[in-house]
Amino acid sequence: MRTPSVYIAEELMPYLRARIAEALYRTGFKQAKIASYLGITQAMVSKYLAGKYRTPPEGVSKLLDAVADEISRLIVAGSSKEEVLLLLSRRLYELFMAGEVCRHYSSYAGVSEGLCRELVPPFPRSAVLDELEVALRELLSLKGFSSLVPEVRSNFAYAPANARKPEDVAAVPGRITLVKGRPYALPPEFGASAFTASLVVEVMRRRPSIRSVLNIRYGDDIEHALGKAGFSFTRVRTGGLSERRAVEEIAGAFEEAEWDAVVDEGGAGVEPLVYIFGRNPLDVVGKVKRLLEVM
Repeated sequence: MRTPSVYIAEELMPYLRARIAEALYRTGFKQAKIASYLGITQAMVSKYLAGKYRTPPEGVSKLLDAVADEISRLIVAGSSKEEVLLLLSRRLYELFMAGEVCRHYSSYAGVSEGLCRELVPPFPRSAVLDELEVALRELLSLKGFSSLVPEVRSNFAYAPANARKPEDVAAVPGRITLVKGRPYALPPEFGASAFTASLVVEVMRRRPSIRSVLNIRYGDDIEHALGKAGFSFTRVRTGGLSERRAVEEIAGAFEEAEWDAVVDEGGAGVEPLVYIFGRNPLDVVGKVKRLLEVM
């Protein structure tokens, strides 16, 4: 019987390992070190680097490419094998909730797409906190991140796929602040933010795949970096609006397109900010890292 575990082993993992191996090799990892991290032989790494692997259908391969990018960045950042395995397991789990993967699996296993989704229940809330904490740790360690923290401080939020209200969203209590010039944050909690959590919920109603956001300062250098990094972004102005109306104004931008960032020009009594959006918190951290690299 072709269970999800067999499908993952036969159809997803070979391509995913190959893409991670390629990404690590580009950063300077030796083949022996890549083999050790991936739990495969050096000969297999060499085979992957030579392009000798099968590529899944385009929709599935794009999803796996995003996972490979996240995993390779975690490895390069020095995350433990436990953290890497934890995130990889969750990403594979989440892939079964994506339409492209379920369509491919249903054809592979000869079952309905509906059954595919029933095989994968939602993640527990604790998994959302764990993932946000890993991303937060990476964010705080980024060289130059302290220069992006605005006067009103930053917050970082992540919502489970079934979030319906702000209390369902995990965020940083008290926001990310600066202590002696260095960024500092308490561990994430559910219900720790009203504005940022509400914003994620409203964006998810328009674009369900966008489940994480971080706010940073605005400036000409930031706007220039957004363009140089190739990010899609748009502008709104929330000065003079209530918090509820400000949330609707920012989230409303996602009616027309899916954006990497939204520039809030602020206004009377409102500091200009940039909101960085992503599928998950590590996606957001990756975008912040790219911004810092081009600034």
